[in-house]
Amino acid sequence: MRVAIVHDYLAQMGGAEKVVEVLHEMFPEAPVYTSVYVPEAMPASFQSWDIRTSFLQRLPALKKTHRLALPLYPLAFESFDLQDYDLVISSSSAFAKGVITQPHTVHICYTHTPMRFGWMTHAYLEREEIGGLERVLLEPVLHRLRLWDVVAALRIDRYIANSTVVAQRIARFYRRECDIVYPPVDTSRFKPSEQKEDYYLVAARFAPYKRLDLAIEACNRLKRPLKVVGSGRQEAYLRRIAGPTVEFLGRVSDAELVQLMAHARGYIMPGQEDFGISPVEANACGCPVIAYAAGGALDTQVDGVTGVLFSEQSVESLCEALCRAESLAFDIHVMRQHAQRFDTSVFKERMRQIIEEEMAKHRKVVSGERRQNV
Repeated sequence: MRVAIVHDYLAQMGGAEKVVEVLHEMFPEAPVYTSVYVPEAMPASFQSWDIRTSFLQRLPALKKTHRLALPLYPLAFESFDLQDYDLVISSSSAFAKGVITQPHTVHICYTHTPMRFGWMTHAYLEREEIGGLERVLLEPVLHRLRLWDVVAALRIDRYIANSTVVAQRIARFYRRECDIVYPPVDTSRFKPSEQKEDYYLVAARFAPYKRLDLAIEACNRLKRPLKVVGSGRQEAYLRRIAGPTVEFLGRVSDAELVQLMAHARGYIMPGQEDFGISPVEANACGCPVIAYAAGGALDTQVDGVTGVLFSEQSVESLCEALCRAESLAFDIHVMRQHAQRFDTSVFKERMRQIIEEEMAKHRKVVSGERRQNV
């Protein structure tokens, strides 16, 4: 079976790219088609892959400034020649699902979210602090992208959502049913520790929607130690509002992050994530999670068992959740066992099952059409 993997862009390592990594483990001979590939931003192991980029790769100024290239992404993905493949798996949060396949090809789309800037435009523009002339120029572009996205959505044979909330968006925006397969988490990398230290942990890109400001301000108010892992464009602002109990660690190695999670009093996720792999990793380390009760947290966390959920994105609500978490006794073995529901092995097994089902269905349809034509 000839297989191709398609992904939006390989310009930073995040949860979506971890999915691509595991898909490539499942199909190591499959080429990976993407708009732009920035080798220095990705793990060294990617350099051995057969990665095939679009014409956008030849526009250096656009490699890291995706917003400037928005009108060109549909054309970039539609330009790929995928006629030689029996199966195409797209990993998409925007454009990858828009590739054009032939009738003999099965196209399965693993959806991280429908196009966020297209379908949740007002929240996106506000969160990204886009205003003035840029907003005026961007809105008609997003309108055109929504029209293209509706057409592109019709090209998919089967949708897979990474969480319940994403499945709901697919139903709303594309009017399609879908399977839910949670992203893979390599729980074997994480070891719980009985020895906890007096600090909370948050690890994320410093982007507005991550709401790291809430974690910082809550720990300021409660005078709780907080270790902040990551970097990004909000760093100056976050450092400015941080009190004396907040420590910025910058980027750390995977091994260091595991140790930080294993010994933390709790892991804080104040933003709404489509899924959120880090909270599952924290649970695999035996670390309770204090999370905003929305999005993927509703799939991954059990209030009072694996952590505490808070209902409002406010400092007051998070402070109450932290105090409640401190009053509870969490069982590290129960948390780890819960995290194993999201293990990489579970992801692979479920993906193989869906692929086999869809390929068998496709063969049956093609066989029926041939009999009718005889």
